[in-house]
Amino acid sequence: MRKIKILIVFLLLSNTFLLAQNSQRTFKGFKESNSQIEVNTNDGKYILKLYNENIVETTFIPIGDSILIKSHAVVLEPKKLLLKPEVNDNTLIYNTKGIKVIIQKKPFQISYYYKNKLLLSEKNGYVKTDSTEIIDFNISSNEVLYGGGARVLGMNRRGNRLQLYNKAHYGYETHSELMNFTMPLVMSSNIYAVHFDNAPIGFLDLDSKKNNTLSYETIGGRKTYQVIAGDKWEDLMFQYTELTGKQPLPPRWTFGNFSSRFGYHSEKETRETVQKFIDLGIPLDAVIIDIYWFGADIKGHMGNLEFLKDSFPTPKKMINDFKDLGVKTILVTEPFILTTSKLWDEASKNNFLGKNSNGEPYSYDFYFGNTGIVDIYNPKAKNWFWSIYKKYIKMGISGWWGDLGEPEVHPSDLIHETGTADEVHNIYGHNWAELIYKGYQKDFPDQRPFILMRAGYSGSQQFGMIPWSGDVNRSWGGFQAQPEIALQMSMQGMSYMHSDLGGFAGGDKFDPELYIRWLQYGVFQPVFRPHAQEHIPSEPVFHDSKTLAIAKKAIELRYSLLPYNYTLAHNNNQTGMPFMRPLFFAEPKNKALFEVSNTYLWGSDFLISPILKSGTKHQKIYFPKNDNWIDFYTEEKFKGGSTQTISIHQEYIPVFVRSGAIIPMIKPIQSADLYTTKKFELHYYYDKYNTKDSFGELYNDDGKTPNSYKKKQYELLKFESKISNRMLNFTFKSNVGSNYKSFNKDVDLIIHRIDNNFKKVLVDNKPVKYHWDKNNKSLIIPIKWLKNKPVIVTVKL
Repeated sequence: MRKIKILIVFLLLSNTFLLAQNSQRTFKGFKESNSQIEVNTNDGKYILKLYNENIVETTFIPIGDSILIKSHAVVLEPKKLLLKPEVNDNTLIYNTKGIKVIIQKKPFQISYYYKNKLLLSEKNGYVKTDSTEIIDFNISSNEVLYGGGARVLGMNRRGNRLQLYNKAHYGYETHSELMNFTMPLVMSSNIYAVHFDNAPIGFLDLDSKKNNTLSYETIGGRKTYQVIAGDKWEDLMFQYTELTGKQPLPPRWTFGNFSSRFGYHSEKETRETVQKFIDLGIPLDAVIIDIYWFGADIKGHMGNLEFLKDSFPTPKKMINDFKDLGVKTILVTEPFILTTSKLWDEASKNNFLGKNSNGEPYSYDFYFGNTGIVDIYNPKAKNWFWSIYKKYIKMGISGWWGDLGEPEVHPSDLIHETGTADEVHNIYGHNWAELIYKGYQKDFPDQRPFILMRAGYSGSQQFGMIPWSGDVNRSWGGFQAQPEIALQMSMQGMSYMHSDLGGFAGGDKFDPELYIRWLQYGVFQPVFRPHAQEHIPSEPVFHDSKTLAIAKKAIELRYSLLPYNYTLAHNNNQTGMPFMRPLFFAEPKNKALFEVSNTYLWGSDFLISPILKSGTKHQKIYFPKNDNWIDFYTEEKFKGGSTQTISIHQEYIPVFVRSGAIIPMIKPIQSADLYTTKKFELHYYYDKYNTKDSFGELYNDDGKTPNSYKKKQYELLKFESKISNRMLNFTFKSNVGSNYKSFNKDVDLIIHRIDNNFKKVLVDNKPVKYHWDKNNKSLIIPIKWLKNKPVIVTVKL
């Protein structure tokens, strides 16, 4: 016992930022029950709950307050951990193999450790002011901080006081302190996170006063936060998304090409645009129809929510005709019902709208007209709103675009069923997505929803939300902000964050270089969706032949990578690991990478360095250590751990493949409806100086059934390579779900960068015909893979 006391004292004294404490709060005692402890103090009580060995939740309940149980983010049920707190003279220790909580009795303080490494500690802890409530912490002086939702501040957000109030920033470029999607979440370069589990508006202060203090400030609500920790970034991603929900696998066509603009004015214009893609042989999977589907003009019609017959005379036929071409139709909706719209009387008379203090529908002016807002917290209004979606899904609509869901204008004195506007503002988009997602589960249980929205809250991924980065300026400045936004949001669970490719707002004239570079970057974004104000077309089919040819190559590469990308989506669903990953995921101790966003990992096997400045001829790129990297286009090799200057080409951006990677690909197809793994290519990037074993996967299902993995309606193809005794061996195996009907496959195994001096090629110990591509220095081995049977390929070197 004496040794333990000495260790604790040493730990406390060795971390100087623990010295700031709340001298006014005194320990009164504690009790324990069911994996949680209750600590009583002079001004309230703490409830500490362990979810598992990586996550602990702390709630403070001031004297006179009652506990607010509901979390809008957390889905994880705590494990029943039979732990006994360790009681010493001046400490109470709540210990697991991972998370450890040390409660110092005098002066009172709560500190959080992970495997005996100090993460952070409460400073003053909970403090109430005249207008707000604050929880603050001591943090170390050298950690880099991420989080707070979507911002453009640089990857390291330390030093900023971040407002937590979802608000659109039209035409932003290289700096934006407040955007559509805020989150009360902080992540540290020391591989832990703090999530403040509270919905009302407020602030997140990431040491803006430079006194090593992290604080959360709010107008009220829950005094609850979770500390999440792990050994690696992969652990932290998994644990955070275990806590707040994994992203459901969207329909496979999500990873195809979208035709979208603000906006298509008529059925005729929409049909002609889709047909132009078909005629030019450019792959296409969806068309998005903006506000003109229910109104001839921008203003005055929002809330009609029915096809305008003059402009869209045969919408059902249009939708079905598009489906026959492999193109899905997506409609925009907003939560606003204008007083001039066809639904105003119905919505207002039935109390479906937010109210004023007199209990009447609250109407107010904003850009589109005089409006009310649907009170989705009123069960009757919620059911009414869903009935509109349901009608159009039955008509054949395949997905939804929820716009202006911050909500864009949301007066503070407006009252919802469950609270004021400020109390629910930041969760409105979150709960709107929930409304649609759960509506599908109830009424269309065999269909995966597509839910595109620009505003949400912590855990919105659990409802399948696919966010985008808002009304970015159509400029190089707007483009430069995009990797940072996507990487930050990916770390915060929103792995499908993407941008309006080409830029949305403004632009005096078409800049083909900017457009091409943005689309080339879009190949390695979760969603490939060009979208813009219509004075400059967002669709490649309306541009000059040179631009069109380069754009077509980018889109075709996107489709060739469908097997790899869909497998990434499955892995995200299972593990929480995002598509786009910062370089420090590969080197968590390399401080030089903590603030890098202009180069990133796409899955574990691709390194992407988009061209973010006009006229770039050369670009410096850092290659993560532990692997060599192969240029995807030239097949030149670059040593891991080095920084190299790369020549830039107009036809493509710098893309590199990890040596030893096994990448599944297909030939380009017109739409994801034609996708099949009955025939595919398996690209192996050979490096004779890097003899590590390698692994690859290809996940497959029908592309549309919800929870296909859980329902065992899938197959997971696994590939392994080994180099030993001058033999290059590959093993193919399949894990087939019990409710999935597998099939034979034709696989072309393509071994890149191999000299023509191999002696023998065997498949299952039998010689086979192969093709040596002299120009590309690649060996192509055709393989007949019989269903459910392993295959062994041997190349004798």
